[in-house]
Amino acid sequence: MRVNISKGIEQLCYRYPSLLVDVVTELEPGRRIVAVKNVTVNEEFFQGHFPGTPLMPGVLMIESLTQVASLLIFSDGQPPARCAWLRGVDRAKFRRQVVPGDRLELSVTMGKRRGPLARLEAVASVGGHVVAEAQLIVALDLRPTDVPLIMRRPSCIRTRRSAPGR
Repeated sequence: MRVNISKGIEQLCYRYPSLLVDVVTELEPGRRIVAVKNVTVNEEFFQGHFPGTPLMPGVLMIESLTQVASLLIFSDGQPPARCAWLRGVDRAKFRRQVVPGDRLELSVTMGKRRGPLARLEAVASVGGHVVAEAQLIVALDLRPTDVPLIMRRPSCIRTRRSAPGR
């Protein structure tokens, strides 16, 4: 099944150079997705992480898994979300190093979804060996499409004035 990555990426709350998905290889809408990121030495983050021994930072592995998770959420046929962002990471484990030349396979399975929050199980592997895994919590903006993106603020963010007891 072909997936329009650029359409799904438009709904993410960030842009280039953070695009960390090359191709979607499998998709079961609303259930499971598998995508690939070809890790090349030309990636900007390799310039300083680490000189002489380039390694893909763990936070970027989590970011690529989050982008794939967002593509899965946007494909599920439920009321469409306008935007998605990473709300939390649980049980993250980094087991092996990812270096230039590796083909990072990103597999995400949908867990529980309640209102604007979705829990997903995410695994990154290289050559059949797990290199990272985590449970992702992704927040969705389910507000009507007539509210401009720039005018929205996630309801979970409290300001000093809105904090209880003040």
